[in-house]
Amino acid sequence: MNTSDFFYDLPQELIAQTPIEPRNFSRMMVLSKDSDKIEHRHFYNLCDYLKKGDLLVLNDSRVLPARLYGQKEGTGSFIEFLLLEQKGDKLWEIICRPGKKAKPGVRFVFGDGRLVGEITQVMDDGNRIVKFSCEGNFFTALEDVGQMPLPPYITEKLEDKERYQTVYSRELGSAAAPTAGLHFTKQMLSDIKAMGVNIAYVTLHVGLGTFRPVKVDNVLEHKMHSEHYHIPAETAALINETKKNGGRVISVGTTSCRTLESVATSFGEMKEAEGYTDIFIYPGYKFKVLDGLITNFHLPESTLIMLVSAFYGYDKTMAAYKKAVEEKYRFFSFGDAMLII
Repeated sequence: MNTSDFFYDLPQELIAQTPIEPRNFSRMMVLSKDSDKIEHRHFYNLCDYLKKGDLLVLNDSRVLPARLYGQKEGTGSFIEFLLLEQKGDKLWEIICRPGKKAKPGVRFVFGDGRLVGEITQVMDDGNRIVKFSCEGNFFTALEDVGQMPLPPYITEKLEDKERYQTVYSRELGSAAAPTAGLHFTKQMLSDIKAMGVNIAYVTLHVGLGTFRPVKVDNVLEHKMHSEHYHIPAETAALINETKKNGGRVISVGTTSCRTLESVATSFGEMKEAEGYTDIFIYPGYKFKVLDGLITNFHLPESTLIMLVSAFYGYDKTMAAYKKAVEEKYRFFSFGDAMLII
């Protein structure tokens, strides 16, 4: 299986630059696992496809305003930091540019001194470890000074930071949004619960590796990035109960999917768990717990389109993407949704 097998032609103008308002007015392509049927609906029609006893599993991770613009202390020359992962108290692994300025011992100032970061280590891959100092709480300072780490294909300025957060986000730690959840409104979640559909939460902190292209020709040679996850006991119990009662477990997003499939036993049983996952799901993978998937339209040749192909079937997935281009769906993070059920 070659990476090039997952390429499709995407006109630049179909890459969504801004989110749709209201959130649930985005379009939704509905695909059937048991047939080639394709329906064109809107996200507010989701309840038409859910049944009492189903379970939606949502990723409640919240995006850090992880992009920092500042100056080198003493010279005032420009620097950009992108926070990747917390390594300790105010200690972070980062990407920075221009990198040649960021040597151990050098300090950088952000937000007129609201945050100060000192490089403590240069890692083998070029990433840095930085120790921050600030008055008061670090995350409060970060909210004041940082900007949302929008993907490189979004070039428009985001007017409202909250539009790159799901309405149910609460666990701070992602470098990118779990974008399938951006379509939900609070009212929609209430309506879904009212019809007897359960909602459960997992946490997977999305890393920037989600945007990294697959650089090898042979899919099997690709090394996945690792991301931290947590499945609470109540979520595990709800999944087990849903499966036992014949309900469907529907994952909202590839991040929720990867979390569940990392922990489920071969019989689809779930337990409370926390750790790191680098699970790579591609065609041929046997799903253990998933019955449905809500997701966005993903980059060509990405691990995410490979995951969708594993769940829905390679030929059907590539045909659906071709149809989405023809029908002028909006693609990627701020784009439209796909329901596979």
